[in-house]
Amino acid sequence: MRVVALISGGKDSCYNMMQCVAAGHQIVALANLRPAENTGQTDELDSYMYQTVGHHAIALYADALDLPLYRGFIKGTSVNTGRVYTTCQEDEVEDLYHLMKLVKDKEGVEGVSVGAILSDYQRVRVEDVCRRLNLQPLAYLWRRKQEILLKEIISSNIQAIIIKVAAFGLDPDKHLGKTLDQMEPDLLELSEKYGVHVCGEGGEYETFTLDCPLFKKKIVVDSAKVVVHSADAFAPVAYLRFLKLHLENKGESSGMFMVNSCSCEVSCDDDDIFPSSEDDEPQKNILVLWKSLKHSTLDFTKTFGSSGKSPSGYQWFSGITAHFLPSKGKNAQEAAREAFSSLQANMTSEGLKLKDIILVHLYMKSMKDFNVINSVYVTQFDLCPPARVCVETLLPDGVLFCIDCLAHKYDIATDDVLHDEKLVMHVQSISHWAPASIGPYSQSIKVGDVLYCAGQIALVPCTMQLVSGGIRTEAIVSLRHVERVLEAMSQKTALHHIITASCYVTDSKHIPIAHSIWQKKLRECKKVEDSEMYHDVTTVCGLLAVVVISHLPRDAAIEWHVVAVVDDPLQRKHFAVKMLSEGFQIECESVESSSASCASISIRLSLISPSPSQLDLDGPLHDLVAMFRQAVEKLSEDCTASPLSFRAFFKEDVFDAETLQTGLQEYLEKYLGKKTPALILVPVVDLPGKEVIHITCWLS
Repeated sequence: MRVVALISGGKDSCYNMMQCVAAGHQIVALANLRPAENTGQTDELDSYMYQTVGHHAIALYADALDLPLYRGFIKGTSVNTGRVYTTCQEDEVEDLYHLMKLVKDKEGVEGVSVGAILSDYQRVRVEDVCRRLNLQPLAYLWRRKQEILLKEIISSNIQAIIIKVAAFGLDPDKHLGKTLDQMEPDLLELSEKYGVHVCGEGGEYETFTLDCPLFKKKIVVDSAKVVVHSADAFAPVAYLRFLKLHLENKGESSGMFMVNSCSCEVSCDDDDIFPSSEDDEPQKNILVLWKSLKHSTLDFTKTFGSSGKSPSGYQWFSGITAHFLPSKGKNAQEAAREAFSSLQANMTSEGLKLKDIILVHLYMKSMKDFNVINSVYVTQFDLCPPARVCVETLLPDGVLFCIDCLAHKYDIATDDVLHDEKLVMHVQSISHWAPASIGPYSQSIKVGDVLYCAGQIALVPCTMQLVSGGIRTEAIVSLRHVERVLEAMSQKTALHHIITASCYVTDSKHIPIAHSIWQKKLRECKKVEDSEMYHDVTTVCGLLAVVVISHLPRDAAIEWHVVAVVDDPLQRKHFAVKMLSEGFQIECESVESSSASCASISIRLSLISPSPSQLDLDGPLHDLVAMFRQAVEKLSEDCTASPLSFRAFFKEDVFDAETLQTGLQEYLEKYLGKKTPALILVPVVDLPGKEVIHITCWLS
């Protein structure tokens, strides 16, 4: 695509330009914002958004790169400094908006090159500008490991010098004017000793690029002087003011350059994958004859339900369904709008709004309807949409989609405790980090100590195309995306902090592969922690459900969805019980977070042998719910979490859905009363081994 590069003169904006070119994009223009001339701050502006030191020399970039340079003045200040940016005319972000609009109108650009590495503040604001102008931000350095990135920048032949220092250990007399390769040993040492960001992401230093492989001419500094901004004894702040510079021809150049190979894709060695248990192997379908229960004629997709509201303000809503029969004259968009209107009405009756939703499960009848449904979905949420899981499964005819969702709102009237605000990760920039959130969903939302993540498929982040290499590669890449999102949301959070996980696959043969890769990645977490206290990592970590559905977005073979807790996995409480009865087996497990803020319960019903006579479904359902109640009662006294969702993945060819719903709802209400969770039925193609129902329950 045609790209405008935001340039500050620093190393990062130049290296990101190189990454854009390597990815096949065309840099057609440069853009820069400088201090307004009437501010009196001619050298450097105190800005949260922009590097302005060295701005006098930016004009040389147009000739150096042989590209048009668009410049604007920073007239605004940092007014709207919240985590989410909304338009504010006095804010310096609006100066960027007007500059980008000018460049788009003049040059027809489609993308914006951004050198952001770690600053959510800058990323959120550039993404907001791009969203309003329908431009795609390209931030290939985003969340790269800084030690590796610095080495790459140096090895890519970017010639950049230090033009500002502002950190303990950086000396103006010693370090100003030094090149990056000269500074690398010092920066690594300061990082080790004092936690200095080696790429200067904490404002420790600024750079100015004199040459890079994209330059047709290089910049030469003839003279400069040191300006001391703050003569602090421990961390003096000083910068170089360029007095005289000129351009020099670089001679013949092929215009070719090398950047390190893309790290987005991985190769997979089959030997790395440990064989899984025979219990995972899909079994031949067993013909089951159930004794009839009181059969309900009620369509299970037409039953709206909700949990009670937990003490900490959580509530789960289920059974929001879009019914669609083309013969009835209603189109799919109208059906979708009606479903959301129903959801909104039910939430309003509970004192909630759509913006309070933090997690959505979207089950579709056909992935072919995705674009139509999404066009309505996107209108329902603001700049911070909920995390979302989207799969196609075996819904009844006449159903377009079913939605269930988790909402959260602190009760201000009864709760005077100061709470953490909801943290939303909604990264829309193309990068090498994880897939951009280019749809109406956030990668993750954090409330308290819990991280609710969106489903992840194996898209290559820098191309947003599905990775090649088959199911094993897809499983590894998509689980790596999960890891990176968790770490970005809360430092040092990893896979063993997951408390519940669902893995959707499109073929029964993929079940053992999903299980084995999950176990392998957990073992790797164990090695990283280097702790002998991990006796059994699977019991410390969360509970995994692997289910086979009919289709996933982008024709992916696997999708991971997780909820994690920023706690101490070693201190979690684990409970397990097994029950055998005639013809079937029930296994129940629960994991409670060490903070006692939430818990996950898993219940599996397996047919252990074909029965010559009819099996009574009433017995297994009674025992299943009774075991669930037992698991709830086993939670610690400190745990105030309430049962919110009771998600039953069931083999569609084994059960009558309406009968299953009637039985489960009856026993849940009998055993849990007012604490009855929202019942969610999900018909699936297959489950591991001899399982016919796998229930996952969330408590918070």
